[in-house]
Amino acid sequence: MIKHIVLWKIKEGVEGKTKEESALMLKGALESLKEKIKEIQSLEVGLNFNPADTACDLSLYTAFKSKEDLDHYQKHPEHLKVVELVKKLAAERRVSDYEAG
Repeated sequence: MIKHIVLWKIKEGVEGKTKEESALMLKGALESLKEKIKEIQSLEVGLNFNPADTACDLSLYTAFKSKEDLDHYQKHPEHLKVVELVKKLAAERRVSDYEAG
């Protein structure tokens, strides 16, 4: 099983929205991918509640059967639409991909 984890810090004030509003919008867009991309085995999006400066605002956890399925997901047109939204809303991004036993 392949795990794909992404963490974002969200910008404040994009298109007049608060950081929280932008995070909720991105959360909804990410969650919609589960229905649109068959290779996704599981998907979870979480809003951070930890007030630490080092904390990220939004987290994505996804699982795939193979590296090929992850690659298909990353190139899928629906995912690429969300990537454009991320580019607009995210100040920082961290990612980790690994194979779980």
